[in-house]
Amino acid sequence: MMSYDLVVIGTGPGGYVCAIRAAQLGMKVAVVEKLPTFGGTCLNVGCIPSKALLFASERFEEVAHHFPKMGIKIGKAEVDLPTMLKFKDQAVDGNTKGVAFLFKKNKIDAYQGTGRVLSAGKVEVKSGEGKTQVLETKNIVIATGSDVARLKGVEIDEKRIVSSTGALTLPKVPGKLLIVGAGIIGLELGSVWRRLGAQVTVVEFLDRILPGMDGEVARQFQRLLEKQGMTFKLGTKVSGVDTSGKMLKVSVEPAAGGPVEAIEADVVLVAIGRVPYTEGLGLKEAGVALDERGRVDIDAHFATNVKGIYAIGDVVRGAMLAHKAEDEGIAVAEIIAGHAGHVNYDAIPGVVYTSPEVASVGKTEEELKAAGIAYNVGKFPFTANGRAKSNQQTDGFVKFLADAKTDRVLGAHIVGVEAGEMIHECTVLIEFGGSSEDLARTCHAHPTRSEAVKEAAMNVAKRAIHM
Repeated sequence: MMSYDLVVIGTGPGGYVCAIRAAQLGMKVAVVEKLPTFGGTCLNVGCIPSKALLFASERFEEVAHHFPKMGIKIGKAEVDLPTMLKFKDQAVDGNTKGVAFLFKKNKIDAYQGTGRVLSAGKVEVKSGEGKTQVLETKNIVIATGSDVARLKGVEIDEKRIVSSTGALTLPKVPGKLLIVGAGIIGLELGSVWRRLGAQVTVVEFLDRILPGMDGEVARQFQRLLEKQGMTFKLGTKVSGVDTSGKMLKVSVEPAAGGPVEAIEADVVLVAIGRVPYTEGLGLKEAGVALDERGRVDIDAHFATNVKGIYAIGDVVRGAMLAHKAEDEGIAVAEIIAGHAGHVNYDAIPGVVYTSPEVASVGKTEEELKAAGIAYNVGKFPFTANGRAKSNQQTDGFVKFLADAKTDRVLGAHIVGVEAGEMIHECTVLIEFGGSSEDLARTCHAHPTRSEAVKEAAMNVAKRAIHM
């Protein structure tokens, strides 16, 4: 029986980062992974492959529609989908091999197979051939991530009715793509296939897109997506999918009740969210408690109710974001090693990698109103930003929310090109308790899109220069 200081179950962003940090701190570490490659959902069928397709499809749209405006003539652009999918697969291969290299570099033992907690201090690993072995360990970290949420009455076959996984490997561009769910995953993948030629319709149960994000941001972003050609049916639910014909017939009806309408589609993407992955982990038998939503219940130090067993990432409470899991992985490794690991959940950015991007950190207006916190708003549009105007990329704006009494920044939201890169100075500001005045008086290079961030901070006090 092999003995370790720490065994991590799952090698997604949370798990592999946790393992590496623990090894850096001098622990003898092992990881258990059921997939043939490391990296979990994010690297294999999530963040990394989707970003490769987003990037490639954006370049195609630039060549097809935007290059001529800049005086660049290169002939008619065509989609070579097999090569584009190969480009996506190369991104996955490079990243997963990178994790394998880091395990070797940090002397982390990797076990391929399904992990199950037998008890505190014991993890069983079952290989694909059915062989089992038991690892003995002082500590266990559950980092098994999440799985696709299913829509009742709709069976995903990953061919015509697909999850985000199947949407990354469609053999041809669908003529009509219907997306169930107007969250981040649905909008990102919908934008990929829309750029490549699909007619995209998004059906959302709620009366808005991007649940949880700032309401004003969601409304303005929806208008941009509609201008690009996406169609939205909000306050609407899918009650079934008829697969008997050549075309899928999707039954939709008002969420509040009403007449049923049939919409034809070549492909249906079910993107209604994700659920924590706890199946087959032996948690109940080991006495590990789950919360009311089926997530592993943890305290402020990521510890479960069973001593020596911890959990992080999508399988616990909080946003299902890779970088949130990474920070938790580092924090729990440091806590196990006797250090002061900590995650500031008020400074976790979120990004929608569409074009333009949407990025957010901290509180929304709706959250501040619900909490009864008085705040000031500073906004600045990219139509007034020199770099954005020169590039003809003026869609979107920057929005700051600052405490009315102290001017401390409580939230920042950006819709625009490269918003995901610009959000980080706002995140640092929130992490260190900074004010809008702090950012407003920080010099920004000209001409850059980031000047719009500075001007929005200045406009909290209604002193933006260029509007």
